[in-house]
Parts: sequence; C-alpha cells; structure tokens
Amino acid sequence: MASVRQVQVTFDCAEPERVARFWCEVLGYVVPPPPPGFEPWDAFNVSLPAEVQGSAFACVDPNGVGPRLFFQRVPEGKVVKNRVHLDVRVGTGMVGAERLAALKAEQARLEKLGATVFQIQEADGFNESCITMLDVEGNEFCLD
Repeated sequence: MASVRQVQVTFDCAEPERVARFWCEVLGYVVPPPPPGFEPWDAFNVSLPAEVQGSAFACVDPNGVGPRLFFQRVPEGKVVKNRVHLDVRVGTGMVGAERLAALKAEQARLEKLGATVFQIQEADGFNESCITMLDVEGNEFCLD
C-alpha cells in the first residue's frame, strides 16, 4: 500500500508576501519561523542575491493539519481562469438562508482584506449557495 503524501499548494503571483499574508488572514494560517540565524524574515530576505529577494513566501496551518501554501513570484500576470482553486469551507453543514448568511458574512470580512466578489450562486434546489471571489491578485477561490 502506498504511503500518504503531504501536499503543498503553490500560487504563482507578482507579490508573494502580500498574497501569502492575505491567505494567512483568510484561513487563520501563520508565517513559519525564518531559517536559523535570521530574525525576522526581512533579515533572511536581504541575505539573498538581489534578483531573488522577495521572490517567495509561505504560510502554514498552525495546527499542522492543512497543507503548506507557497507563493512564488512569476513574471507574467494572470491571464485565464484558475484550473485549481481553494474552497474555503465556511458553510459546512448549513443550508438555505443560514448558509447564505454565513457566506455573506465571510464575504464582507474578506472584502475588507482586499478580496472582491466574482459571482454569487444562490441555492437552486440542487446545489447550495456558493460565492466565488478573487484574492488580492485576482485568483479565484470559493466560499463554500
């Protein structure tokens, strides 16, 4: 039997630290400690060659349950819809108006962090409500 592997979710972006800190706030994640001998992260960053300073950042689940999120700078901007996205599970176990109210409350909190609404899908008798949002660099994610 194959062993279970951990996964890391990687985001291509223009400003890795900015996007990472946004996702820390969304998910309750934290920035891991810098490498030994460097405090704070800025000290590590300035020790790198100029061309790679600020090129990557990460955040982790403080409980060690969720995947590590890694953000890497790429030269090109986002062009098309994401093929993979995160579903932020805020309405689990809720239905109808209660679920939609929970989603909209989280939507309002995330808008204050710089997220924007892309689409609101209200319950249709088959699917429950879901809100598609864009993070601070336009990457899609869903409030589910």
